Amino acid sequence: MRRVGTAMFSEIRTAAGHPLRTLDLFCKVVDNYGDIGICWRLARQLTHEHGLAVRLWVDDLISFRRLCPEVDIGAGLQQVQAVTVRHWRAQDQDGDFSAADVADIVIEFFGCEIPPRYVEAMAQRAVRPLWFNLEGLSAEEWVEGCHTLPSPHRSLKLTKYFFFPGFNRKTGGLSVEADLLARRQAFLQQGEDRAFLASLGVTEQEMQGCKVSLFCYDYAPLPALFSAWQDSALPVTCLVPEGVAPAAVEQFLGTAAQAGASATRGALTLRVLPFVPQPDYDKLLWSCDLNFVRGEDSWVRGQWAGKPFIWNIYQQDKNLHHVKLNAFLKIYQPATAELIDLARAWNGAYPGEIDWTTSWTALQQDLPGLTAGARQWIDTLLANGDFMTNLLSFARRLD
Repeated sequence: MRRVGTAMFSEIRTAAGHPLRTLDLFCKVVDNYGDIGICWRLARQLTHEHGLAVRLWVDDLISFRRLCPEVDIGAGLQQVQAVTVRHWRAQDQDGDFSAADVADIVIEFFGCEIPPRYVEAMAQRAVRPLWFNLEGLSAEEWVEGCHTLPSPHRSLKLTKYFFFPGFNRKTGGLSVEADLLARRQAFLQQGEDRAFLASLGVTEQEMQGCKVSLFCYDYAPLPALFSAWQDSALPVTCLVPEGVAPAAVEQFLGTAAQAGASATRGALTLRVLPFVPQPDYDKLLWSCDLNFVRGEDSWVRGQWAGKPFIWNIYQQDKNLHHVKLNAFLKIYQPATAELIDLARAWNGAYPGEIDWTTSWTALQQDLPGLTAGARQWIDTLLANGDFMTNLLSFARRLD
């Protein structure tokens, strides 16, 4: 056993007895907040729950600071919440690294290529590091066959392992902090949701409506959804973070989409919220009746929120994202026909034209049942274990 701060952690060792104490996590930001959002959560969890000394390499500190205001965008190296954060600059690709610079565990996120000289230094270590590529989340069946597959380096004595998050025991499961569900339950039981929304400028009257959080890509058909909400028989309060789909939001508001701006048209009140750090985004998801999420990080958090959600998937060439969307809708147990139709239409995958007003009315009537199903879905996810715990368990079995 060893002590880090006030917590006690069991020593992590490989099957050959080699200790695993340090970890380098490499992140290149492609989707502005999804990539760094996932990596930042993993880095904190590995530090605070597993006692590893984590160094997070990230190339975009500006996006990072939106999620964590403590980040200094001018610092090449800094400590943030006990995690060492290194700004991954272009010159690092050709930089010099020695075996002493390499961590016990090396993780590259979503196929980002770590510096070639760093890889060479990995091969120079007396005890080779464990090398993982963390892949993106998908419910497609092929993932199960690729999970934990080894990939020997073409010229160096190194092996990289592919580790996939997923929705069953044939994958790595989803990432979840040990105390997340307890924090969510306490937040809701103590009625903190109304006070939290009020702190973001949401009025008492706006809280009376069906509260919807909106986080989507620009290609989502927002005008059609706004029109359906305006015609809704029951009031709708849409809460959108500043900077999300600005053109469509500004068109509805008739003014700049700045935090604090709001407008009511028909049954719809649209309010722009400040872009909040990750812990507050979780609270926003917990506080709403329905959540529109995007990418991967907010998609996962939407599932742990135990509330109905509609996922906006990252757009890919040849509509490959539609395959990924349909694979998830096939296994997502709480989904009703109305939710599936709206999810497909939201992502441009609906065959033909959808009546947004009729579909929204049906979905709104289904919300109580969808909420109960979303809570049961959490139990299904928990049965697969936590992603990071599963990865470290796999690491213990390697030589």
